[in-house]
Amino acid sequence: MAKTDRLSALAADEEILWQDRRRYLGLPISFTIYKFDHNRFYEKRGLLNTKEEEILLYRILDITLKRSLWQKIFGVGTVVLTTADQSTPVLEIKSVKKSDQVRKALSNLVEKERDEKRVLGKEMFGASGAFDTFDGMDHMDGGMHPGAM
Repeated sequence: MAKTDRLSALAADEEILWQDRRRYLGLPISFTIYKFDHNRFYEKRGLLNTKEEEILLYRILDITLKRSLWQKIFGVGTVVLTTADQSTPVLEIKSVKKSDQVRKALSNLVEKERDEKRVLGKEMFGASGAFDTFDGMDHMDGGMHPGAM
């Protein structure tokens, strides 16, 4: 019984700061739910078969806002998160209301989390593979690798 209580305490949810559903024609009639708290972003998709994705905020590298003409007409937008997460390098928060405010709030929370964890942006680029290029040169001795030709 005590193990269950400790597990419940560890699994306790933090306060949700924002939550919305993906919208079609401005109406929340989908089974995709987006939400975030102070430390993590969550995406839950599906009705019968569900998939839940969780991304630590400090692993977000870039935040972009996209709004098509139709999205502007219906008052929604898509926030694109580029992350250092292996399973989800790019996550689109599609067709949510107040998308500009969501982008700004996420940006502020990401910076706050990075400051608290003392993580610099340049440290995250190596984790994402953004600059991992192979040009065939061995930069230690100036020669070519055997399989590079």
